[in-house]
Amino acid sequence: MSLLRKIRDTGRVAEDAPPRPAPGDFPLLAGSAQVRCVDAGSCNGCEIEIAAAFGPVYDAERYGARLVASPRHADVALVTGPVTRNMAGPLRRTVAAMPEPGVVIAVGDCALDCGVFAGGYGVEGAVADVVDVDLTVPGCPPRPERIVEALRTVTGR
Repeated sequence: MSLLRKIRDTGRVAEDAPPRPAPGDFPLLAGSAQVRCVDAGSCNGCEIEIAAAFGPVYDAERYGARLVASPRHADVALVTGPVTRNMAGPLRRTVAAMPEPGVVIAVGDCALDCGVFAGGYGVEGAVADVVDVDLTVPGCPPRPERIVEALRTVTGR
């Protein structure tokens, strides 16, 4: 009984919803999006923030975004980190395996301009150098609110 009392007294712990995206900001995916995350060589900071965005506090699933394991089921690819030479081919194949219209979101400063990894011998380049990028989420690492905002732009919810 004490656990039920604590749940009742605590109430809702999810963040309030940010404002709804304006219609026409982006080609919408009919209210829901299946999301595949691709780590192209990051330090793992962005993945922690993506996990927080899909966790119980920010709850990206309430806006129609759901994580999937296969790019063949994905509408959206969340790509983090600078693209390493070993990940350039797999990233291209992942995006090619996505059904049309596939949306690629570059998450984090390293995905945008290679960040501190720029000029490294094992770095192929930024995500936009390897595949076409539709949306960007800047930050090192970006806050979960910004990731949810990008996903809401795609889903329109």
